[in-house]
Amino acid sequence: MITDGQVEQWLREDVGHHDVTNHLPGETGGRLVAKERGIAAGIDAATAVFEYLDCAVESAVDDGTPIESGDVLLSVAGPTRDVLRGERPAVNVAAHASGIATKTRKAVDVTREVSDDVAIAGTRKTTPGLRGVEKRAVVAGGGDTHRLDLSHMAMVKDNHVAEMGLEGAVEHVAERTSFATQVEVEVEEPEDAPRAADAGADIVLLDNMSPGDCEQAVEALAANGHDDVLTEASGGITIETVPAYAKTGVDVISMGSLTHSADALDLSFRTATTD
Repeated sequence: MITDGQVEQWLREDVGHHDVTNHLPGETGGRLVAKERGIAAGIDAATAVFEYLDCAVESAVDDGTPIESGDVLLSVAGPTRDVLRGERPAVNVAAHASGIATKTRKAVDVTREVSDDVAIAGTRKTTPGLRGVEKRAVVAGGGDTHRLDLSHMAMVKDNHVAEMGLEGAVEHVAERTSFATQVEVEVEEPEDAPRAADAGADIVLLDNMSPGDCEQAVEALAANGHDDVLTEASGGITIETVPAYAKTGVDVISMGSLTHSADALDLSFRTATTD
């Protein structure tokens, strides 16, 4: 959900103290248009910007819709000043979200070429203030959100293990979580995967492992009676290497690059007089 507070912050940042260029009279209309192929996302955020400015908005596509160059994503009508003031924040947020959705869809598509079961997920490597927009964009691209925040799942990472040891860190976390909260434990060597499961992990994160090491970890878990424990591969995985990881037997492939390194999709806003 996009709040008025978020939109107000975006507009305040862009409009500043004295907007001369957009202080124009009259009424106008405009359209948010794709300039390249991709997956639409962030339409709700762009809509919220214009609606906050009391402009009438009509969405032409839903999040997750494949789009081509020239496709209209939404149409706007209202006072010229407000349409123009909303233009840049709306384009920026929709372009950013659509870039994330497009990259996610690429990762999902190459995964489906080798497996129908492996999920592609985002991470917490999101832009402060934009996590909701970015997580929804991952979903629009066919991915999984992963945990939304620190309260969504308890994760024992390398720093925790360094401080308390693997078993000690898992025990410490497990004592403080609800029965409804899953515990994920990060390991960096295949042989530590069964240790994490023995300690109580619901999910084992195979961090910065090669596809071969991931396969060994999955096999080690099965050999030790932990077939029910989910496995997640993460760490520097790219679109090009996704298929190799998808073949290893892991359940989830998480990619921070979906949100922190996705190129914005090329979108533009055209007023009625520029068509």
